[in-house]
Amino acid sequence: MADHSKEQHVYDVFQSISDGYDHANNRISLGLQKGWKKMLTDKLIANTPRGTNILDVCCGTGDIALRIADERHDLKVTGIDFSPAMLEVAENKKRGRQNVRFRQGNAMKLPYRDNSFSAACISFGLRNTADYKQVLCEMRRVVKADGYIYCLDSFVPDNVLIQPFYKLYFRCIMPMLGGGRKYHQEYIWLYE
Repeated sequence: MADHSKEQHVYDVFQSISDGYDHANNRISLGLQKGWKKMLTDKLIANTPRGTNILDVCCGTGDIALRIADERHDLKVTGIDFSPAMLEVAENKKRGRQNVRFRQGNAMKLPYRDNSFSAACISFGLRNTADYKQVLCEMRRVVKADGYIYCLDSFVPDNVLIQPFYKLYFRCIMPMLGGGRKYHQEYIWLYE
């Protein structure tokens, strides 16, 4: 069952942090997120059949969709996100690319027919949804039977020696790196 209070809170957060979101991600991940996202896009670029469609769910500011569009001009890439402010940043970064488009929508009820895409991805977005299973089911629904679904996210490590440091970083350090003084509160929810 979806948690609508979480959904509204996440929406409000992304509406307020959209302008500095890309730089904040680099600070939070200590620059590692660029390599992680490159691994994801490399897989999509290599495995998606020519002339087909890719869906980037919770696309945010569009970095994944735009990289795929740049590397594979034969693909039609659609990015969907529920935050108009994030999509505005994505549109500003688009700069005339013809094979990518952005659309506002909810990941838990994707506005596409069954079997519409050859692949779908979600990058650091699943955690921001109110119902993980529903999002994954929707992605599966819109991807063709022989297609792929990619999910890039981070989780609390299983190693009990690393867990306390990971939790300390996300509880205390990450909100300051991501949001600074202005948006400190907005980044605390990532730990929670």
